[in-house]
Amino acid sequence: MSKVLIVDDAKFMRVTLSNLLSNNGFTVVGMAENGQNALEKYKELHPDIVTLDITMPIMDGLEALKNIMEYDSEAKVVMCSAMGQQKLVVEAIELGAKDFIVKPFDEQRVIDTLKNLTS
Repeated sequence: MSKVLIVDDAKFMRVTLSNLLSNNGFTVVGMAENGQNALEKYKELHPDIVTLDITMPIMDGLEALKNIMEYDSEAKVVMCSAMGQQKLVVEAIELGAKDFIVKPFDEQRVIDTLKNLTS
């Protein structure tokens, strides 16, 4: 059972994703509302997967991704992006993100993406 850290500045998105993952056999070990918080939780919780929103206050997703990858080069990070953020998604993949999911979430796509990372 994979442990997931959910990072998004919108509480609604964190809860939605948490419910979706919990209902499909994942364990949500933590949530964070910005990149700074995400980095601290990553170091504390050692999740198997991180879902990371791109646009957030304090430290955005790309900055958080850089910091997480510096801390753990084996980290499995999936970026969450809104439509129209392709340029940022490409940058995230270049920085080490394993994949991305688009909001609004397609439940099956989210599950398939995360399961691919753990198989």
